[in-house]
Amino acid sequence: MTSKDKKTGSGSRALKVRVKTGNKRSLSSKLWLERQLNDPYVARAKREGMRSRAAFKLIEIDDKAHFLKKGARVVDLGAAPGGWSQVAAKRVGAPTLGKVVAIDILDMDAVPGVTFAKLDFLDPTVPDKLKEMMGGPADVVLSDMAANATGHARTDHLKIMALVELAAEFAHEVLAPGGAFLAKVIQGGTESAVLAALKRDFTKVQHIKPPASRADSAELYLLATGFRGSDAA
Repeated sequence: MTSKDKKTGSGSRALKVRVKTGNKRSLSSKLWLERQLNDPYVARAKREGMRSRAAFKLIEIDDKAHFLKKGARVVDLGAAPGGWSQVAAKRVGAPTLGKVVAIDILDMDAVPGVTFAKLDFLDPTVPDKLKEMMGGPADVVLSDMAANATGHARTDHLKIMALVELAAEFAHEVLAPGGAFLAKVIQGGTESAVLAALKRDFTKVQHIKPPASRADSAELYLLATGFRGSDAA
């Protein structure tokens, strides 16, 4: 591993880490490691004790949209490793004011102020279980989930949009009127059926690309606010 000086706009120099390609390291893993080592959000996550750089995506989105309010009840789908749950807990004042329930089929280390349940959100019994755990319907449903990538852009896009559609159906089951739903999607033509359903069920639907989302990434976030209620037609 080597480093190379790189001038910054302030006139100072920042060290950029270069990773050597060893016999056991592929070019793709070299590039991934190099990107991680030079990513300011990765470094910031370590400094601030955040579980992942993804935490800053939620911070930036909420700084713009202000939907994580004190006292709110939040469900974090596919929560592991817990970066979004950390942010949500701080913003809603959990557990004293608000409530955050994180669910995943994977194990997740405890997050202060967050209730974790190892559940599959596709299980039809889960919506009622979550409402019981929260003491009522949710105000916000978060989903930073992504289907495992195949490397085929069209297939990956269809898989993640199917996941978003399922998450949106789940949100419809657990949200209180006026609630919000935030989900990760992939650019490349968001399916009209998903958008049509969200526009039917919510008063406002928008796409957001937070600064923490890498510029070369096709990901962006779909934020739907003002849930009309489970009787929306």
